[in-house]
Amino acid sequence: MPADTAAIDVPKPQARTRVGNGSTVLAGVDGRSATFRRYREVLASLVTDMGGDPSEAQSQLARRAASLVCWCEEQDAAAANGEEFDVKAYTTASNTLRRLLGDLGLERTARNITPTIVEYAAHKAAEKAGAA
Repeated sequence: MPADTAAIDVPKPQARTRVGNGSTVLAGVDGRSATFRRYREVLASLVTDMGGDPSEAQSQLARRAASLVCWCEEQDAAAANGEEFDVKAYTTASNTLRRLLGDLGLERTARNITPTIVEYAAHKAAEKAGAA
């Protein structure tokens, strides 16, 4: 590796962004708006459907999908109210959303709750110690 190229390391906790450390969902967004609350709902549901522990790539795709869901829902409401909307943009967004959801997996993934052998042994030892 050339000397002038910095290695990409995992940042120290104090150097991470608020989005990166999970203390905020979207930087600079008022969390009280209906759109943001819907975004957070959809994102949480997508993460749950993926088993609760997505990779960074899955998280990024889920964020994009949540944004598109919110946008499409706003367009659905506009159409239902008889307002004009851009059919081409709506179709493009819907198709992109379908592809993102396909990449994430449209089926729910069960979270693995099977204990490791060490966890199982510790649990049994604790039970035995509590019974004594």
